[in-house]
Amino acid sequence: MTQNVLLTGASGGIGFEVFQQLLNTEKCNLAIFIRNSRKNKKRFKAYAKQVKIIYGDLSNQESLKQIYEPYDTVIHLAAIIPPIAYKSESSTYNVNVLGTQLLIQHFESYCPKAFFMFSSSVAIYGDRLKNPEIRVSDPLDEVDADFYVQSKIKAEEVVQQSRLEWTIFRLTAILGVNNHKITGLMFHMPLDTPMEITTPSDAARAFVNGLERKKMLSKKIFNLGGGKSFRTSYRELLAENFKINGLGKLNFPEKTFAEKNFHCGFMMDSDDLEDILQYRRHTLSDYYRLNRDAVPIVRKYLTIPFRGLIKFFLRQMSEPLRASKSNVIKERERFF
Repeated sequence: MTQNVLLTGASGGIGFEVFQQLLNTEKCNLAIFIRNSRKNKKRFKAYAKQVKIIYGDLSNQESLKQIYEPYDTVIHLAAIIPPIAYKSESSTYNVNVLGTQLLIQHFESYCPKAFFMFSSSVAIYGDRLKNPEIRVSDPLDEVDADFYVQSKIKAEEVVQQSRLEWTIFRLTAILGVNNHKITGLMFHMPLDTPMEITTPSDAARAFVNGLERKKMLSKKIFNLGGGKSFRTSYRELLAENFKINGLGKLNFPEKTFAEKNFHCGFMMDSDDLEDILQYRRHTLSDYYRLNRDAVPIVRKYLTIPFRGLIKFFLRQMSEPLRASKSNVIKERERFF
């Protein structure tokens, strides 16, 4: 049965994967609600005849009035995520919390039978370095000073308190094929952090397959991860990617990486969602293979002579390294 689906966040990493997968299915009539920017207009211009494109602001109630057709499902992926989230606490709150609240209120008033699918984050479990086995029933880190974390916790509360039928997927670390920007955030995660990752296409498939499994998802929260075959440690993940890109060994000075106050772990119950949606297609071996295939041999060998210099510039981005040399105790305690 064909459904009318509204997707937010189609310009994001997972959002664009969901967008592309929905385009290639006959399951739905698709509409997207995205920010009115030059970049978005250029990117989605080619799809104007295939989908309904609504440009607007999630945190503006008047803007949401452009959404007026009946929809069977809302896939709400729009959010400000790190590192951009840390540039403005108010903007992060306005999009992640207020935007979610206003979107839900809008649908409660004009389309109350819509099914609401929401993407949350493993970050809400807080630092699990010493207790890496994560389950949905675990307490959330409500005292974490990270305002991105708090925005996702509050947004979940908004979803659960709504009058709509809903489901929440708490996403693990999503890693694509050489398409993630290198930022100073890479040094915030302790190297010994256990990780259960997955790919953007697998994560997106969960939302797409969920269109036909609403009754099994309704009023439930799930951890979305890659399963046992996608488990590793941050140290191993980073070391392998350094080799793939011609950067050699993961040899950084002590204290370049934080030793606490990040997130990730093993999602011990992520098979619950897989049993319902069968969204997994990749393993960790596939992820490394796809990354190797994506790196041109010429670029890799051109990188080798400069890898020492590249790593020098990379470590200049490390906040933990700077904090380790600071006389301000609070700065050191944030990472060590």
